[in-house]
Amino acid sequence: MTSAAAASSTSAVGSKSAASSAERASARSGALLVAGTTSDAGKSVITAAICRWLARQGVRVAPFKAQNMSNNSAVCVDPGTGAGAEIGRAQAMQAAAAGAAPEPAMNPILLKPGGDRSSQVVVLGRALTEANAQSYQSLKKQLLGPVLDAFDDLRSRYDVVVCEGAGSPTEINLREGDLANLGLARARNLPTVVVGDIDRGGVFAAFHGTVALLAAADQALISGFVVNRFRGDPALLEPGLRMIEGHTGRPVLGVLPYLRDIWLDAEDSLTLEGRPQMTGRAEPHGREPLSVTVVQLPRVSNFTDVDALMLEPGVEVSFTTGPRGIAEADLVVLPGTKATVSDLTWLRERGIAEALAARAARGGALLGICGGYQMLGKTIDDPVESRSGRVDGLGLLPVSTDFAPDKTLARPAGAGLGEPVTTGYEIHHGLVSVHGGEPLFTDPAGGALDGCVSGNVIGTLWHGTLESNEYRRAFLRWTAQRAGRAFEPHPHTDFAAARQAQYDRLADALAEHVNTDALWRLIENGPTPGLRLLPPGA
Repeated sequence: MTSAAAASSTSAVGSKSAASSAERASARSGALLVAGTTSDAGKSVITAAICRWLARQGVRVAPFKAQNMSNNSAVCVDPGTGAGAEIGRAQAMQAAAAGAAPEPAMNPILLKPGGDRSSQVVVLGRALTEANAQSYQSLKKQLLGPVLDAFDDLRSRYDVVVCEGAGSPTEINLREGDLANLGLARARNLPTVVVGDIDRGGVFAAFHGTVALLAAADQALISGFVVNRFRGDPALLEPGLRMIEGHTGRPVLGVLPYLRDIWLDAEDSLTLEGRPQMTGRAEPHGREPLSVTVVQLPRVSNFTDVDALMLEPGVEVSFTTGPRGIAEADLVVLPGTKATVSDLTWLRERGIAEALAARAARGGALLGICGGYQMLGKTIDDPVESRSGRVDGLGLLPVSTDFAPDKTLARPAGAGLGEPVTTGYEIHHGLVSVHGGEPLFTDPAGGALDGCVSGNVIGTLWHGTLESNEYRRAFLRWTAQRAGRAFEPHPHTDFAAARQAQYDRLADALAEHVNTDALWRLIENGPTPGLRLLPPGA
């Protein structure tokens, strides 16, 4: 074991890199792969932390995830064509942490599940086809070229590319044709750091097994471990760190603490269940709180639309999969979905549709976003997504939806409720025709741009609008007035600034608890030579 490896477990906490900012900024063509022992081990967060840590030192850094599976996506601009493009929202978040403009090359393949057995395949920002698990394995052979081209393109334009793996690199049944983990690392000789979530238990066994089940050539790239989400006294962990280093011949680069109430754009709707109210909230400004219930649809997409509400002091956000809470809440949000017609059926089966209708009849405030907006209309004609043809909507807004083969991807701007909206984005197949009510968003001349307001029911195709501070405050005042609440939004809540503060919090933790000297050597020099190979894989 090298001296750096031997010292890593004892020196990681409080370690500071000795390399100067100028030396780091001059590094060219460095790269690193962040893999995980499991899904949700912390790969996305640690990738963002590394990106932010590098960017704060003047390094031009880009995130990269070869293949992502998520319905939580973001719209960016393709720098080659100027057209709208779609990537995983986690990569857009990582780009923001890096101070880089998000682009399709950062997530060349995005799989958007529309059911349990099929997904829409998005390649370089545009929908290509639908595939099931078997057909996608054949399709992957055609996708390796675009993945490597995208990686090489980023590497030619940035000092460092920080790659995020998918799931675990030791999914040996999927190793052949792998694009996102060691298939990528082998193709470009990337040093790989494996992250393990100690909060789940079994992290040392997971570290050892992750390496030992890999083929020798893959093992040679695994150059270190990072323990994530540790609670308690790090000294208690020291014997285990020394033992796993001795058993594997690889250093533990650091032990990151459990960061309470961290909030970042997530990939998986499963994170909704444990999603915290945002940290850093001021005391409520008004005399009464405002309650918001979000319907957690089975194929919910872009659920980060409500993050801005969760940051607001005095706004209490909860999620429901049934009628409970819909009558009592001051506002109910019906969010976007990747399976509009299927989730509409689910609403009816669960009794939620009936509860929404009763709420609207009583004058309760209701907001539908994208797929949720389409459900609130009179009819949906879908020969594209569900291929179900014409079905009845909930009939709560005077609109109808027709699905188009081509997806709308745009970054619109306008004004709503008298305030500017600059953070919106569109990502939908459904085209909505409005037959009554008032437009929600308008252009400077007052012309209709999007949405429908009918009584206390609002619908819009635009995601992300609540991140515009002044519009969000106007919307919350509108909601409070209809609910009869003495609520007033805090005048200084700034969503963009709060999000940037989260990235700095991650970078601070990385700098304090990870051996950044060792991390830098991997980025600049590649995989550690002469690493021990473990049976049975080797």
